[in-house]
Amino acid sequence: MKILVMLLLGITLVLAVVDINTASKQELMTLNGVGSKKADAILKHREGSCFKDIKALTSVKGIGSKFLEKNLKDLKASECKK
Repeated sequence: MKILVMLLLGITLVLAVVDINTASKQELMTLNGVGSKKADAILKHREGSCFKDIKALTSVKGIGSKFLEKNLKDLKASECKK
């Protein structure tokens, strides 16, 4: 039963759109090209200010336009509340 729940959660994370202003480290790591270090960098940047739009993600070291092209359909930026 635990395996089934974990499998369903994993599939949900992979198929869901990731909100860069609210996503957890684990959710960010479901994106193509994001490992532990990049996820931490995104979270650290987000502590200071939220992302106004998806393109603002390129202000994080190691994330460029190619990353955005690969992940565009899987990204969104919710309204900034800071």
